[in-house]
Amino acid sequence: MAQGQATKVKKKKKSVLKRAAQSLQRAEVNRANRTRVRTMMRRLRTAITAGDAAAAGNLLQPTMSAIDQAIAKNVLHENTANRYKSRLTLAFNGIKAKAAK
Repeated sequence: MAQGQATKVKKKKKSVLKRAAQSLQRAEVNRANRTRVRTMMRRLRTAITAGDAAAAGNLLQPTMSAIDQAIAKNVLHENTANRYKSRLTLAFNGIKAKAAK
């Protein structure tokens, strides 16, 4: 193998390894963002299930914001996120109506 070809192979290996490392890093960030959204959604659902309208009201906006950020970062697909948002909003409105009675 000629000197030039060996250099090209080494550079190619480095770029492949660099892309793989970047991909792993992106995957880790995406996993952390998904975990954050799921945790917030779990807290909100717990407050709704417990019938605590005040706690659910305090958690609704930050949860919706986290879902919107996840859409922007391509962590969640828009259709999935919108389904989450509509279900949470309906559940919150139901508990809000019960609290008003």
